[in-house]
Amino acid sequence: MLLDHQSGAVLYQHNADERVEPASMAKLATVALTLDLVRRGALGLDDTMVISEHAWRTGGAPARGTTMFAELGSEVSVDDLLHSAIIQSGNDATIALAEGIAGSETAFAGLMNQFGAEIGLTNSHFTNPSGLPDPEMYTTARDLAYLARYIIREFPEYYPVFSAEAFEWNGIFQRNRNDLLGQVGIDGLKTGSTGSVGNGVVVSTTEGGRRLVGVVHGLATAQQRTDEVRRLITWGATSFDRIPAFSDGTIIGHASVYGGAVSQVGLVGASGVDIFLPKNNRQCLRGNISYQAPLLPPVRAGDQIAYLNIFCDDQQIQSVPLYAATDIEAGGIFRRATDALWELAFGWLPF
Repeated sequence: MLLDHQSGAVLYQHNADERVEPASMAKLATVALTLDLVRRGALGLDDTMVISEHAWRTGGAPARGTTMFAELGSEVSVDDLLHSAIIQSGNDATIALAEGIAGSETAFAGLMNQFGAEIGLTNSHFTNPSGLPDPEMYTTARDLAYLARYIIREFPEYYPVFSAEAFEWNGIFQRNRNDLLGQVGIDGLKTGSTGSVGNGVVVSTTEGGRRLVGVVHGLATAQQRTDEVRRLITWGATSFDRIPAFSDGTIIGHASVYGGAVSQVGLVGASGVDIFLPKNNRQCLRGNISYQAPLLPPVRAGDQIAYLNIFCDDQQIQSVPLYAATDIEAGGIFRRATDALWELAFGWLPF
């Protein structure tokens, strides 16, 4: 999966909705949820969490996995636990966060799933905060890309932690486990690997003058992961011309509203729409707007209800989310009856 961060436009996808184990990339959801709690004032970065025996045995030194080597019974600040989760991929750190916030990993996983649904992760299910193998836990490349985009957009003041070269805790110095940092402009986010699913990574880069978010997963070796990411990012950064198409607030099209006070709602981009066309091939452009009909009221301004699909030589090269420009309330009895008769006579035909 490769998308443009600013617009959310999908530049490339292959099996992007195939369910896979997230491995340590699940820690991105733990980090996002924790930072959201901090933003809302429910948690402080200086608050401390206790390293329980479960966190120590399951995610600490005895487990022989990625760990911050926190001592049993010690108290660690939320900020340090977040740094460890991001930089060291500390399993003990994420378990301590889960237990401190929700009381147990299971309860925290429930919060992760609720939070994921709220931010648009439609095909993910988390059962623990660290990504340790569990057959009931899954995500997709698309959801991981959307999760990364959420973190970059919502927590810009904390995002630099993802590019930190190392983190030292309790006298133990560990380098960032993301070995792709600095390559083709990559400044985050998270690697993950297990014996059953292979090697994956969620990356972001400003290579080529715009921020891209990419995900690859299921590679047999870490070197293959590196090679695949370099190819994906290099292609995305060098193969497109950016063409401003619609300014912020411009109505791009309309979607029909069945039984609404008015029959259509205008569609806009999140902050204007840029189209990325393959270099030296501007004559190939074709586009359409798609949405799930019938669209029922009430519709709220800002609801994501459609996509602008861009094609070049009959191959889709971009998909841009479109949002309702205005509120549409339910229509009166006469309006609803008219639409019902139309549907009975002709079926649902967007107009």
